[in-house]
Amino acid sequence: QVQLVESGGGLVQAGGSLRLACVGSGITFRHYAMAWYRQAPGKQRELVATIGSDGSTNYADSAKGRFTISRVNAKNTVYLQMNSLKYEDMAVYYCNARSILNLNVYWGQGTQVTVSS
Repeated sequence: QVQLVESGGGLVQAGGSLRLACVGSGITFRHYAMAWYRQAPGKQRELVATIGSDGSTNYADSAKGRFTISRVNAKNTVYLQMNSLKYEDMAVYYCNARSILNLNVYWGQGTQVTVSS
């Protein structure tokens, strides 16, 4: 059974930092490109950052310079370090795994990030 379990969300003041983590199980982690998405109330889910199986990264414009995605394959974990948080970063953050070998895609259950202004 495949599971992606996010953690690290919470309440933070604007300007503060949080580090999200997503642990995968039931998959060969190194064979997956990983990503973080977020969804704010009343808005569509949007891509925040991606990290390939080779470690290459990409960021949404809103995340560039403030967020850092990383992965530790030995721990089956992907991280999202979020600095200089803004009120508009408040959302549920979801972990996503996409296989590089087939069409399998998996989602975590999400973790809430709340930013007080």
